[in-house]
Amino acid sequence: MTKISLIFEVHQPLRLKKFGIDYYKNNFEERYFATEFNKFVFDRVASKCYWPATQMLLDLVWKLKDEGKPFKVAFSITGTWLEQAERYQPGLIDLFKQFPKGYVEFLAETYYHSLASLYEDGTEFKEQVQQQVAAIKSLFGQRPKVMTNTEMIYNNIIAKRAQDMGFDAVFTEGVPHILGWRSPHYVYKPPYYVADKIKVLLRSRQLTDDVGYRFSARWWDQWPLTAEKYSAWLSAAGGDCINLFMDYETIGEHQWEETGIFWFFKALPYQILKYDNLEFALPSEVAKLEPKGEFDVFELSTISWADLEMDVSAWLGNKMQQICFKELKEMEQDVKKTGDKEIIKTWRLLQTSDHLHNICTKWWGDGDVHQYFSYFDTPHQGFITLMEILHDFKTKVHQKLMEKK
Repeated sequence: MTKISLIFEVHQPLRLKKFGIDYYKNNFEERYFATEFNKFVFDRVASKCYWPATQMLLDLVWKLKDEGKPFKVAFSITGTWLEQAERYQPGLIDLFKQFPKGYVEFLAETYYHSLASLYEDGTEFKEQVQQQVAAIKSLFGQRPKVMTNTEMIYNNIIAKRAQDMGFDAVFTEGVPHILGWRSPHYVYKPPYYVADKIKVLLRSRQLTDDVGYRFSARWWDQWPLTAEKYSAWLSAAGGDCINLFMDYETIGEHQWEETGIFWFFKALPYQILKYDNLEFALPSEVAKLEPKGEFDVFELSTISWADLEMDVSAWLGNKMQQICFKELKEMEQDVKKTGDKEIIKTWRLLQTSDHLHNICTKWWGDGDVHQYFSYFDTPHQGFITLMEILHDFKTKVHQKLMEKK
């Protein structure tokens, strides 16, 4: 029996002011962040994706709940999404609460969707994950057993840190150059000398991207993709598990309703459950499977789910990104010395990986993806904006420290 795990990444950043700082505002959010634009984006995506997609999945779970092989679904929700939902669309939180226990799972990740896992000191990474876990437990009554790091960034050190935080498994990308001849459709483990308890769950890149990226692509030789065709592919794929992990905005935002994406997902559970060798499972259930081998990712070969390279170059691939990352990382001690909750939160919001993603200068297909997600006219505008904010913020931090002396 192959276990199908369907997981959605639910995230919205707090975007920066496109044309620089509002120096007349003393409140950090109003000074640095595009408050009205963030509300506009969240409300738009909520109407196209969050409301209809969540209601659709909720209906499917309840309709198939008492079947021999029920439908199950999982979500990885960032703290920045939760805060915006509570502020702009609080009913969405209530809708997520309506999923019946045992048929939905909420994963852990960094609260601010940051690159803190790449800091040499793991303290900030741990604190952000713990903050997100506390939010999930408070809102949905679950203590996550499985985590996925920001953008599935992964190496052996991250696996060790996840194990030390008590997680049963950690998600990452089924990267071909790490797997070699092996399939992503099995559970793996880190090298025994790194972490001896935690499991590694791999995203099925091709099968996930068939929906997430290629679903509406008329140039694709498999277009149109139907639930019948897709479920047949899943049945023929083999293995112990197939982890389909995609952005939630795939449903209705990246793939518009007119493409038939809602009809596809409405039909998919019924088509999958027609196959005797397929059943839905939550990530924590997949994590109980026996590992078939080691998934060894040395820290200098860190992987992710982004772009063709599947490394961290989407956020750290050019000098501009590296300068911003270094500035953010080196602020940690001074920021935390202030003891000021607003300053600490602002620093963490500035760590959100989207800000660095907007500064990417890749070309061709990957460049198109980065341009799609960026609201800046050019990567260089994004760099200038972020650096101006970081310079101003550092000044505010130092002023606070001087006041404390």
